[in-house]
Amino acid sequence: MAITAAKHIHQGKTLNKYIMKLSEIKNRLSLIEELNFKLPNGQFVPKNFHVTEVGMIHKHFIDCGGVVREEKVVNFQLWEDERDINHRLKPGKLSNIIALSESKLGIGDFEIEVEYQSDTIGKYGLEFDGTNFLLTSKQTDCLAKDGCGIPAAKKMVLEVANSSGCCTPGGGCC
Repeated sequence: MAITAAKHIHQGKTLNKYIMKLSEIKNRLSLIEELNFKLPNGQFVPKNFHVTEVGMIHKHFIDCGGVVREEKVVNFQLWEDERDINHRLKPGKLSNIIALSESKLGIGDFEIEVEYQSDTIGKYGLEFDGTNFLLTSKQTDCLAKDGCGIPAAKKMVLEVANSSGCCTPGGGCC
């Protein structure tokens, strides 16, 4: 499985998790019987959702430091309609949609981004907890912090005062 380490926020907690790639969701879909997506606030996307789009987004841009960059993600768009309460997408059907998208669009094994309607279109990362797919909050970030004069994050350092494992008076560790 090709996965990338990243930090995400789920239910208000920062998690060091993985960014799911297309190959991983295909593998997970073959292992489950019911398809559920859980939002960062703990609520589930209603069971009558549709996957209205599977595609590849290619973003070619320049950051604030003048560096030209490219990003490619596989995009899933989830949508639901209260008039269609009997709809229920099965894992096998989503696998078929993905396979069709790969063959027709030439989609590669890129990270997955999920769009879902909230107050506006929300963009989420995707993880899996063994049963449900988790939509994880994404954050904007400056890609050229050093060029913008933004100081690097400070790291906490724990020092051990001496080899005996105990602090000594005036040693500065207590």
